[in-house]
Amino acid sequence: MSNITIDAELRSDLGKGASRRLRHAEKVPAIVYGAGEAPVSITLEQRHVMKAQEAEAFYSSIITLNIAGKAVDVLVKDMQRHAYKPRVQHIDFQRVDNSATITKAVPLHFLNEDSAEAVKNGGKVHHLATEIEVSCLAKDLPEFVEVDVANLELGASLHISDIVLPAGVSSVELAKGEAHDQAVVSITAPKGAEEGDSAEEEATEE
Repeated sequence: MSNITIDAELRSDLGKGASRRLRHAEKVPAIVYGAGEAPVSITLEQRHVMKAQEAEAFYSSIITLNIAGKAVDVLVKDMQRHAYKPRVQHIDFQRVDNSATITKAVPLHFLNEDSAEAVKNGGKVHHLATEIEVSCLAKDLPEFVEVDVANLELGASLHISDIVLPAGVSSVELAKGEAHDQAVVSITAPKGAEEGDSAEEEATEE
């Protein structure tokens, strides 16, 4: 779990006009919902949001909102950005129920790409997925999942089933069956090497 905490204020002035005024005042309108409680409209400081969202964990981990002195654990469910300015327009937060299983997409971190023997032999790493959707209790939610390619051979791939997930964490896709065991990374030979191998095989056959 991350340690991101953001201060927020309750707001009662709702509607498009109110949201527009908040944005002009460098604030971000947002809503908090879920966990069997009524939705609550809040306001965040734009500068605090921009700083927090620089961290990868902002999008995949539990965030603590300090709302009028009360700590509320949430997940980012949706975030609207300005079309061309580096600004956040609106955020939807979902409350975290610590007793219920949640599903969340978390980023993949690929390890030992440069030191892999296949790469040293000229292979090229291809990331076929950048995140994986997992299911777990909130306390077990990882900020990211590691994928070690150190022993991945040239021309081979690693699939979701090859990833070692933390205790208490499972793959949403694998739960659907083997047909959903997608590849997440592969190492392929350089194009020139492949063409050279083919030419060599043809010459051998002749």
